[in-house]
Amino acid sequence: MDKPNKRTEAIVSVGSNIEPELNIPQAMTLLRDFVDLEAVSTFYRTAPLGRPEQPAFLNGVCLLETEGSPRWLKFEVLRHIESELGRERTTDKFAPRSIDLDIALFGEEIVQEPGLRVPDPDIRERPFLALPIYELRPETVLPDTGEALADIVAVLPETGMVADTRFTDLLRARLLL
Repeated sequence: MDKPNKRTEAIVSVGSNIEPELNIPQAMTLLRDFVDLEAVSTFYRTAPLGRPEQPAFLNGVCLLETEGSPRWLKFEVLRHIESELGRERTTDKFAPRSIDLDIALFGEEIVQEPGLRVPDPDIRERPFLALPIYELRPETVLPDTGEALADIVAVLPETGMVADTRFTDLLRARLLL
């Protein structure tokens, strides 16, 4: 495993629109086998992007600590969990998915490699990603641009997002012992 010498705090986005009430807890339970899970944001029901005929997504983020590198986290852990839970990757980036796990932030690191961009550029465009990160780390400044997350959240619309507090409470009770 490719490891830096220190523990790094990372934020991973978590989403599903195929049996999300089953797949999200399973994914996060599997994630705990590889990293220290520190916090879980509120999860939101959101309309699927580009495919209104699909079921709604449940989206949120988790805060974790790891000694692994961003590449290890993405390709050895997150992709493994996605595969374990039946995620099928196709050329259709709007296809339904059992689980979708991505690194949103990895400490102060900036990574631009094939298949791995950190910070996730969608933070600036997708309220269902920015708002949960802001909930857990309101002081966040994006390391690639120096933008304060608070400024980004202030201008993103929250329409189409419905907090699922029951799901969030059950998930936190199960995962954060």
